[in-house]
Amino acid sequence: MWAYVAAYEMPHDDPERLAARTRVIYPIVADRVLGLGVPPTLRLQRAFSTPGQISRVERVLAMSHWVWFAIPHASLAFILWRRPDRFARSAARMYGAFDTGVIFYWLIPTAPPWWAAQHGHLPGKVELRRIMIEYGPEFWGSVWKPLYDVLGGNPLAAMPSLHFATSLMGAHLLSEVGPVAGAVGWTYAATLGLALVYLGEHYAADLVAGAALTETIRAVAPPLESVAARLVASLRALEARAGTA
Repeated sequence: MWAYVAAYEMPHDDPERLAARTRVIYPIVADRVLGLGVPPTLRLQRAFSTPGQISRVERVLAMSHWVWFAIPHASLAFILWRRPDRFARSAARMYGAFDTGVIFYWLIPTAPPWWAAQHGHLPGKVELRRIMIEYGPEFWGSVWKPLYDVLGGNPLAAMPSLHFATSLMGAHLLSEVGPVAGAVGWTYAATLGLALVYLGEHYAADLVAGAALTETIRAVAPPLESVAARLVASLRALEARAGTA
C-alpha cells in the first residue's frame, strides 16, 4: 500500500504538467452513451439535487465515499479474523487491483466530472455540484482542509475507479467468507457506486472500467497462484540444498 500511495500521488508533484496530458473528453463521450445522451452524473443531480442544500441522502452518499479509505483493509482484517486460511489469497487479489489500477493513472491520467465541469468541458459549468466538498467543511469542521490535503493527493486519477474496483473486490472476497458478510460487501459496493457518480467524483464509465479491472484480476489470479506456488517450492528446495551443503 505504501508503494501504491506513492505511485498514486507522484504524478501530481508537477500539477501543470499532469493537467497538460490529462484526458478529459473520452470519458464524457462514454458517459453520454451510457446515459443515453446525458452523463449520468448530470441526470442524477438534475433529478434529485437542490443547489444550496444538502439532503440526508446526499450526506449518506458523502459518508460512504469517506469511509471507503478504510473499507478494503477492514474487509481483509475481517477475513484474517474469520478465515485466516483465505487471507493471503484475498490480500493478493485486493492489492493486485490497487497496484494494477495505479499503472493506468500514470499512463492515461483522466479527469473526473467535477474537474471537467470546472474547466468548461461539461455543459452547465455551474450546474454540476461537487457535493462532497460542499458538505466536508460542515461535517469535519476545522480538520477538513488538512484531511482533504492528505487524502486528495492526485485529483486527476479517475480511470479506472479504484474506489469501485476495490469495493467490488471486497464484496467478492467477503462473499467467500459467508452470506451475511457478502451481503454487507455488496450493499456497500452498490451504495458507493451510486455515490461516486451522483457526487461528481467519477463517471459511470470509470466504474465500468473499475469493475472490468476487478474481474480481470479475479480471472488471472488462479493460474498466477499456481505459478507462484511452483516458484516458492523451487526456492524452498534450493534453500534446503544450501542448508545441507
